[in-house]
Amino acid sequence: MTFKVVLEPSEDGGYTAYVPALPGCISEGDTIEQALQNIREAIELYLEPIHEPQQQPGQLILEVAV
Repeated sequence: MTFKVVLEPSEDGGYTAYVPALPGCISEGDTIEQALQNIREAIELYLEPIHEPQQQPGQLILEVAV
């Protein structure tokens, strides 16, 4: 998957990064490279399921790559 990331200079130095398509997915870093590395990790955590769904009778649980 790919996401657009917005990088902005931080008031305290470094950069703030956020993903408009993922509300609340924000990170920061001292350099652009560090901010990008940190926002990648934030995206992975944002998209990680909180818990595995429990299969009910008559249901199928499948994984779909996007």
